Amino acid sequence: MEINRLTYNPPLAAIELRLRSLLSAELYAAAWVDPSSATLMSVFDHLRTLRYILHDYVPRSVSESPPHPGEVRYQWQEGTLLFTDLAGFTSLLEANADEGRKGAETLLGVINDYFASMIEIVSKSGGDLLEFTGDALLVQFLAGKHEEDTARAVRAGLRMQRAMAEFANIPTAKGVLSLRMRVGIHCGRYISADIGTPLRMAHVLLGNAVQQAKQAEGSGTVGRVCLTETASSGLGEQFRFEAGKPGYLLVRDDFTDAQLGEYDITLTRRRMPSSILLDRTISGLVREIEESLKRVEPLASYIPKPIMTLLVENADKRRIPPDFPKPTVMFVNLIGLPESVDKATPDEGVRLVLGCSRVFALIDAVVSAKGGVLQKVTAHLEGSDLLIYFGVPDVHADDACRAASAAIAIREIIAGLAPIAIGSKEVKIFCQIGLSLGPVFAAEVGEPRGRREFNVLGDTVNTAARLMTKAGENQILIGERVFESIAPHFFCEALGAVALKGKSALTPIFALHGAKVERGKGSDRI
Repeated sequence: MEINRLTYNPPLAAIELRLRSLLSAELYAAAWVDPSSATLMSVFDHLRTLRYILHDYVPRSVSESPPHPGEVRYQWQEGTLLFTDLAGFTSLLEANADEGRKGAETLLGVINDYFASMIEIVSKSGGDLLEFTGDALLVQFLAGKHEEDTARAVRAGLRMQRAMAEFANIPTAKGVLSLRMRVGIHCGRYISADIGTPLRMAHVLLGNAVQQAKQAEGSGTVGRVCLTETASSGLGEQFRFEAGKPGYLLVRDDFTDAQLGEYDITLTRRRMPSSILLDRTISGLVREIEESLKRVEPLASYIPKPIMTLLVENADKRRIPPDFPKPTVMFVNLIGLPESVDKATPDEGVRLVLGCSRVFALIDAVVSAKGGVLQKVTAHLEGSDLLIYFGVPDVHADDACRAASAAIAIREIIAGLAPIAIGSKEVKIFCQIGLSLGPVFAAEVGEPRGRREFNVLGDTVNTAARLMTKAGENQILIGERVFESIAPHFFCEALGAVALKGKSALTPIFALHGAKVERGKGSDRI
């Protein structure tokens, strides 16, 4: 039978593959079946909006000078790092969780008011918000930029603590609650790197200085600004201190409002050059769409694919609705590679950065193949943490099993890495993994029209992180809900109940060893 083929060559045919993941389903179909000037104008407007959104989703260094997707780059930087951590958010989440979408909207309003306040202070103080880590923030103050980077960080921390008064009395259905915060500061040298593949990039900080800033926050006191002795040594007589834990000092806030002031620099909002459309013919619109793609694609590579889909489908609203899903959350602590950069020669440093890039790419591939999201890589007290979750935004009936299978594969990847030689010593690389299942707050957090990102927050996330810290070398620890969900399919060992930070009762934990192989007809399946 003869097949009749219709010749059809729509204007965007040459770049159709590049547009598939960046257009909403409805707009993609229209661009193919009705490629009129009006439709192409809608495509251009959509890509321009998406570029604005992605500009706010990544650190300033990435948005201002993005690498080509897949291009690994790094540089040594010197400056001051400020970490924050929020206390009281879990109680606030629980007070709103029973009210469904209404409670999610209420909670989002509070947390975004908090973030907007903190981000404004950071900007006015000359800092750059590098990342959200749950309800925490990592801020960078580069040396040589606006001068006195550590002093600016300290003043920013004091302003942030004063601003917390706005969140001291939050009315909820379960009574009046409050949010409070710890701030930790350290200064030094560290590597800033962009790693990954053309499909998925990440911006990371590597080095002991990053860990020490995190440790300063953990060693601090709620309501105070905590500095390492190194950070305090260069401040002279600008601030007065009180003794904190050994090796740390707490800043005494005895400034008047006039002395502290509201800013160190004139506030300049992150602005992105606008795209001006001059030629509205079909060929002119196609050229402008191609130029827009060149600007959007490098930024899009920093966003996990499922989150990118959410952003694309909701671009016209410029907002992702919040929710209370029940995913399986995983934390992976990678130890050995990230903290070795300080001792490395330039050649060894290159190998370490490339090693981190390779591990990130392999882990992201495992997670993506099993339907999960590798949210980010962030600093831990030792090594670097990877936050991973299954069940947001895409839900599967077997998300816990998918997460367990991914955890085992990740452990095998890391256990199979050869030690890296730094000088005359070999650095062993290993991991700790924790999994927890339960309700989270999933939302686009930050400034609604400024620096923000989609993230998951809550006790389930915290529990996964605390299980991770309890894990031994290349060990996977899971919570009771995960165990109950995966026990028929995986070998697990009960390890009793342990005390976890923030939990009044002991928590039962289990070690995940491996998958059971079930015999099927003609094949094996897990």
